[in-house]
Amino acid sequence: MNQSFYRWSSLIVRKMAEEINKSELRSSPSIIAKSRSLWPSVLRWIPTSTDHIIASEKRLLSLVKTPYVQELVNIGSGPPGSTVRWFRSSSNEPRFINTVTFDSKEGSPTLVMVHGYAASQGFFFKNFDYLANRFKVIAIDQLGWGGSSRPDFTCKSTEETEAWFIDSLEEWRKAKNLSNFILLGHSFGGYVAAKYALKHPEHVQHLILVGAAGVSSGSEEKYEWVNRFRATWKGVILSHLWESNFTPQKIIRGLGPWGPDLVRKYTAARFSPRYSVEGVFTEEESKLLSDYVYHISAAKASGELCLKYIFAFGAFGRSPLINSASEWKVPTTFIYGTEDWMDYEAAQAARKQMKVPCEVIRVPQAGHFVFLENKDGFHSAVLYACRRFLSPHPDDEPFPEGLISA
Repeated sequence: MNQSFYRWSSLIVRKMAEEINKSELRSSPSIIAKSRSLWPSVLRWIPTSTDHIIASEKRLLSLVKTPYVQELVNIGSGPPGSTVRWFRSSSNEPRFINTVTFDSKEGSPTLVMVHGYAASQGFFFKNFDYLANRFKVIAIDQLGWGGSSRPDFTCKSTEETEAWFIDSLEEWRKAKNLSNFILLGHSFGGYVAAKYALKHPEHVQHLILVGAAGVSSGSEEKYEWVNRFRATWKGVILSHLWESNFTPQKIIRGLGPWGPDLVRKYTAARFSPRYSVEGVFTEEESKLLSDYVYHISAAKASGELCLKYIFAFGAFGRSPLINSASEWKVPTTFIYGTEDWMDYEAAQAARKQMKVPCEVIRVPQAGHFVFLENKDGFHSAVLYACRRFLSPHPDDEPFPEGLISA
């Protein structure tokens, strides 16, 4: 039974990959530019483009009251003096990081926000107004995501893949002329933020990891259930899909013009009112976010293909953060929703090895998207984490009521 399902899943992956590659060619920017006048978006197999992404971002951020500037920051084609480009591309064309910077009071500490896997900076839309009152907020789309450039992803190892994100973030920092900032990353973005701080600690004043992925290797005894699941026929199929780099975005592209409907259903189900009676989004917010998620997901595959190189099946780090905990030089705050499927106990274990201040804060009535599901609790946790930058007497700041110090 296992072998038959394995062969079946392998065949499906190959067939869908062939169709997806064809559809991605049809939706590449150069082809879209030539055919836009002849083929309106509703008639394309994959009705999206970079223009659609930026337009959907603007519609979503129209819900934010704080004025902002959107720009495409040129990060060049590779690090200066390098003969091997960090994204392993044969092209010399410059790459860009989509960036939004919000108005702030003069002298406010800088907060750089990095999104997670299958997301983009617009996912923080419910947090920008609150945080911009206290910080100079800058949010980015990582290379290969959202409205940023999407180079061909040809990395073949964990080291190369980490360099793709870390080095592109460093080139962005140089282009923006930033030197001291608070770095916040969610999920996979937390993994990237931590790895960046390990390599460039001189630029990061404080590290905030929200539902960080890849903290643990999954080798601990309590994760034995993962190995047992892998041995089942369902585990065999899912493991094979994982190692084949079969991403959710490929399904969306494979559905072509039916993709937006799938995304709408996913968004409605994913953020249903599980933690509060009134739910997470208004009808307008849900509609605009669904539209945004579709366009950032259906565009050319690039950064999403990092998955199997960074994480083993089960989202465990192939080069887990806990292995480097003793080397951390930046004070760190971990933030988790109490219902987050990421394990806050891994952060506790890492803290024991750290030689810098480290806190683990849990936010009730929230899961993995704590900044959306309990934004007030999330904001309280961020302000407490950054109290030494915001308060004249940080040692006197009480721990926020309602939060849990782990």
